[in-house]
Amino acid sequence: MTPSVAFVGAGPTTLYALHALLSRGRIGARITIFEARDTAGSGSPYSPDWNDRAMLSNIASIEIPPVADTLASWLSARSDDELAALDIDRADIDERAFVSRIALGRYFEDQFASLVRQARAAGVTIDIKTGCRVVDAANRPDGIELTYAFPPSRRTTAARFDHVVLATGHQWPSRQQVRPGYFLSPWPASSLAALPATEIGIRGSSLTAIDTAVALAQSHGAFVRRDDRLSYEPAAQTEGFRITMMSRKGLLPEADFYFPLPHAPLALCTPEAIAALVDRGPAGLLDAVFDLFRRELIALDPAYAAETGLADASLETFAEAYFARRAAADPFVWAAANLEEAKANHAAEITVAWRDAILRMHEVVAVIVPHLDAEQFDRFGRAFKPVFVDIYAGVPHESIERMLALHAAGKLEVLALGDDHAIDTHRPEGGATVTLGRSTRHFPIFIEATGQRALSAIQFPFLSLLEQGIVRDQVANDAPDVVRGIAVDALFRPVDAPLPMDRLFCLSLPFLMGRHPFAQGITSSHEMGGIVGRRLAFVLDTAKPVSDRGTAAA
Repeated sequence: MTPSVAFVGAGPTTLYALHALLSRGRIGARITIFEARDTAGSGSPYSPDWNDRAMLSNIASIEIPPVADTLASWLSARSDDELAALDIDRADIDERAFVSRIALGRYFEDQFASLVRQARAAGVTIDIKTGCRVVDAANRPDGIELTYAFPPSRRTTAARFDHVVLATGHQWPSRQQVRPGYFLSPWPASSLAALPATEIGIRGSSLTAIDTAVALAQSHGAFVRRDDRLSYEPAAQTEGFRITMMSRKGLLPEADFYFPLPHAPLALCTPEAIAALVDRGPAGLLDAVFDLFRRELIALDPAYAAETGLADASLETFAEAYFARRAAADPFVWAAANLEEAKANHAAEITVAWRDAILRMHEVVAVIVPHLDAEQFDRFGRAFKPVFVDIYAGVPHESIERMLALHAAGKLEVLALGDDHAIDTHRPEGGATVTLGRSTRHFPIFIEATGQRALSAIQFPFLSLLEQGIVRDQVANDAPDVVRGIAVDALFRPVDAPLPMDRLFCLSLPFLMGRHPFAQGITSSHEMGGIVGRRLAFVLDTAKPVSDRGTAAA
């Protein structure tokens, strides 16, 4: 019988997995793709259902692995009317330009549709079930049984598949506003438009928090550009509208910086050197890797190394030195100066060596995370990870311009919470109060905007897989209370699970972030999707009669 493959979720990760699978030659399998939204390809981070038109993506065409077209070439092929609908000026199309999340979502939807058309033309059977929600998955003797429905109908249908890929993407709280004035997430952004012009607190200061502030600002005024300067003009009767973004350090992210692509190879902190350290065992692993990181950075930017005292630094003292100058400055003064520098460097194609070096090392270093003991895992999260995140999570220049414009209009401030603070979200009057030292402030509206959190197995959306012991938490032997996401191997298959190998793959992002701390972007979707797609191609090829096999490799 013809093998069957199902993908649950049809965002970019499934797009890249499907592309990897179909690129390996003739596929003798029936493919079914389930997607809760009405269209396939974009996923919730780039969906018009979740995002405001003004929300920007933080990845440019040059960084996005293409399926059929690059983002820049796809945009260039759009008509003027199509570009206008996406709020894009043809003159602004560039491989390093940022577009809105919704525009990026349209691109992925089109790439998905194009890939499916090509596959069907080549004789591959693909059934796409949009507007369809998978409510459970369970292992059966002859495959994985998926139970699904087409809302609003509650009538369910079950179907079994030889191989299932769970790529359910971001997972936000089922209720956005859990108490009056208190929001567990800013999604969907459309709900923010109805909020009153009042004091609004936002926990977070990354791009998610910036996008939240922008969506709120658009509801109570407008951003206006004159002579290449962006300003914010509040609407009438919005005098009470003010936003306070808050985080432990109270820093705005830095503006996207110029770096060459493809990346140059590292000389010292290489994948091979990291792998050799991992093979030695967990004892002292984090400090040994930091030593490689330090030596690489000293070699590439000795002036920066001297400025931060890197030669004699520990991981913790370097992390402190990394943020020290920004933490001592006014966040908006720093942001303005950093934006000016970033714009000049882009125009002149100048690379700041230390920034580029840390960017190149973050994915190389990330592979050690599953091998760290509890103490090292905690140190990595407190000291090393924030440095890497600060580098790779640089934001579009326009996002910084908007924050500066809101601040200049008296509508935005940034608050450093530090470690000694309290936030009470159970106030009888609604919203939240923030206590910092002896000072207490009340926010009638308070929004959690710290991005996707790592989730544990108990929050997995398919209960039967939990009950069957197939999906379970990865727990460290020396710290049973510390959860690092669900237990999967390097091919994203459940570890020690009571089911045949290669029957189930889990690419559901929130449950992988404990092992893959930087897996939140398109490049991660490409890498993880490619691993699973190539493995499926290998498995399906080896299942064929010898005379029909191709050249797929595991």
